[in-house]
Amino acid sequence: MILENINSPEDIKKLNIDQLETLAGEIRAFLLDVVPKTGGHLAANLGVVELTLALHYVLDMPKDKIVWDVGHQSYVHKILTGRRDQMSTLRQFGGLSGFPKPSESEYDSFATGHSSTAISVALGMAQAHADKNDNVKVAAVVGDGSMTGGLAFEGLNNCGQADVPMMIVLNDNEMSISKNVGALSNHLANIRASRRYNVTKVAVKESLGKIPLIGNSLVKFVEWNKNLIKSLLVPNVLFEQLGIKYIGIVDGHNIKKLIRIFENAKDLDSPVLIHVKTVKGKGDALIEQYPSEFHSVSENCNIEAVHKKKFDDKDVPTSFSLAMGKKLCSLAKQNDNVVAITAAMTEGTGLTCFAEKFPDRIYDVGIAEQHALASAAGMAASGKKPFVAIYSSFVQRAYDQLIHDVCIQSLPVVLCLDRAGLTGRDGETHNGQFDIAYLQHIPNLSVFAPSTLSELELVMDHAMTASTPVAIRYGKNDPKDHSLVCESVFNWHTTEDYTEGDPVIF
Repeated sequence: MILENINSPEDIKKLNIDQLETLAGEIRAFLLDVVPKTGGHLAANLGVVELTLALHYVLDMPKDKIVWDVGHQSYVHKILTGRRDQMSTLRQFGGLSGFPKPSESEYDSFATGHSSTAISVALGMAQAHADKNDNVKVAAVVGDGSMTGGLAFEGLNNCGQADVPMMIVLNDNEMSISKNVGALSNHLANIRASRRYNVTKVAVKESLGKIPLIGNSLVKFVEWNKNLIKSLLVPNVLFEQLGIKYIGIVDGHNIKKLIRIFENAKDLDSPVLIHVKTVKGKGDALIEQYPSEFHSVSENCNIEAVHKKKFDDKDVPTSFSLAMGKKLCSLAKQNDNVVAITAAMTEGTGLTCFAEKFPDRIYDVGIAEQHALASAAGMAASGKKPFVAIYSSFVQRAYDQLIHDVCIQSLPVVLCLDRAGLTGRDGETHNGQFDIAYLQHIPNLSVFAPSTLSELELVMDHAMTASTPVAIRYGKNDPKDHSLVCESVFNWHTTEDYTEGDPVIF
């Protein structure tokens, strides 16, 4: 096997294209063997195998830097950077983190557990290295889901203004692309990424500009026509308008093409976005067909069994998440004003059954927690009863909206804080240990921490009738599982009298 001899990115550079393609298949087989045993993010990593191989083939690691967004796409990166033999310890105590971690390896340039941060981080790195003039190449690998977060667009906007060399690799595993547009885009990508094209473009512009009287007008006319053609034929002209070169759409499973594109793009003197189309779950027919089911798998997961198991509304919920979703369905049946809002976590927060039963009353806003809270405030101000289900650590991004848009106006928004406390295998970036501290002092907000599923139902009944904001925090696992003490450390429970509007723990 080729994989057995890969201990660093330098080993990859010795391989030809056929060997790299063989290696890609071996890596997929390795992931399908290891990850279902350890638990972790499976579908996304199956999709980025060729992309990761091509980046490591082209870049000079660890001098050059890759920032992963979100970090759960980095398993292949870990395998290629000397950690293959440790993958059996993934997400276990004393083992490998499920996300990039600089303390774990010099190849991990930045710790990224949450999404939408990579462009800003990579830009900061690129600016620092440009100032030092040390010829370090910086690449941000961004999942298309991360592009739903506002921070990603703040970073893009600043990239165009900063105008420093860096690559942004947009890993698109959801967009549907017609063959004609895709073929044309690939053709244009090969042309526009080449050094000859960019040198010729500058030379033509300079030559036209020297023509007396009409030179500048000719330059503007040619530029206008070029932009008109691109707007008609090339997708995502938005990036170009922000001052970022756009290359795409590139087949994310064609190693030869990816290497050629990355080789040319890394030497451009300004930001460039390479739009790469991949298949989430690539290599396994079942996962390719149902990628969301296998986005993340639990320890000792049987892929076939997971697919066959469906949540039955008549079943007894086995977690706070499922209990919350089932209770919310019950409340929604009784009151048409009940709506659910989540930030790209419909399944993770237990809202799958709600989405099936009330598809017109659930709003998945993408990875945009600030927008989730602000829109919930707007709904509450207009007579709706919004239940906003977000992981505890993720709602930190919407702290200002919680204070400014919801609580100061005392709007009856219900915040369901999933994954409160310590989350175990997800690591420190996902721990929800800060919510009690940052919620209790907010005026008009009542904070509850039910310790059982029956208490959760009672709290949700109260929240349904409350005229002020309510936050309900609960842990990740089965509340009956007392072996995971760390899961319940922060789930304090008291029986103090409760007055509506007081920030107390129930």
